[in-house]
Amino acid sequence: MVKSCDVGSLPFVGDVNKFLEGASCFGSLTNDLRAQYFEEKIVEGFLHKMQAGILAPNYPQFRDMSDMFLSVIDGVEKVKGGYMETGPLSLQNGKDILPEVEVIRKHSQDFYEELGSQFKVRISITGPYTLASQFPYKDKRIFSRLGGVLAQIVESNVFSNKYGSVSLVALDEPVFGLIDDPLMDRGSDARENLHKAWELILEKASSKNARTCMHIHNTRDELFWEIKPLDIIESHTKDPIYEAKRTKQLLESTDKFLNASITTTDFDQLIRNHLIASSPQKMSETTINEKIGEAWKNIKEGKVNPVIFLKSTDLMRKRLIKLIENFGSNRITYSGPECGLKGFPTYECALECLRRVADATKTVTA
Repeated sequence: MVKSCDVGSLPFVGDVNKFLEGASCFGSLTNDLRAQYFEEKIVEGFLHKMQAGILAPNYPQFRDMSDMFLSVIDGVEKVKGGYMETGPLSLQNGKDILPEVEVIRKHSQDFYEELGSQFKVRISITGPYTLASQFPYKDKRIFSRLGGVLAQIVESNVFSNKYGSVSLVALDEPVFGLIDDPLMDRGSDARENLHKAWELILEKASSKNARTCMHIHNTRDELFWEIKPLDIIESHTKDPIYEAKRTKQLLESTDKFLNASITTTDFDQLIRNHLIASSPQKMSETTINEKIGEAWKNIKEGKVNPVIFLKSTDLMRKRLIKLIENFGSNRITYSGPECGLKGFPTYECALECLRRVADATKTVTA
């Protein structure tokens, strides 16, 4: 059975500075109003994802995906232009558990009662390659050093109790494969170190009975196929992995699976698609860009409901059916939006997208 999931982020509504301060002090300061605010926002976001019908919702990711991990590592200092290593890398004392995950674990019974059954959680961990991209100066061993710390984080955050459990751990590597990186030359020590780091991190998840996923934005570099503890591959809707005939053979030979990305999350692209589909005449690129800008202006002024630009449930359903026909129902484990929804114009629009994803998946697998 294909299950719906999401990648993590949503638009934030409220006092973002108070939220970020709450994340920093959560668990260490009792009765702190900022920590309580952080907790309330995470509970609210996770509950809304469940109510939208997502079967394996990611913790609501409202923080920067790199900062939230690098900020808990000793031996790292934020500088102009990124980060630098100032000493041996290690987890700060008491910072091994992500506060977002701790909130969900703390409220397990509440979510169980809302759902009426055990709930499932997806947790996203920013990968060592993407974190290393924040360092202007790095050597071939940086992936190993970061990988060791991230493996500890994974081990501490995969939980299971009578109310719910972490069913999926996604290693987010959106930067990997997007540029020609000399460190990734075939046969290089750095490439081998990244390979080992990925395996170490994902093996920690597998050892705690969670399935593993890699979220990437480009599959040009195929190193991920070699990672033994990796179960599921997830990329953007237009990525060749969802079209190439050899994908099925590779899935079977490596015993891996696909997360079916069934809707675009780049909102400019969603507006573009809507404009082209609804126009009786072909528009120039200049005209399209002008109309995209006009659409955003109308959305912000409340003149246009951004929901009109979302892909329909029927289109999502048809895409999922096509992917199942191409690769077999036994090779498609999850379906969801291609990426996070932080760039959506409103919180309500993002939740409607998740509702359509959940409904499309449910109608196909019912």
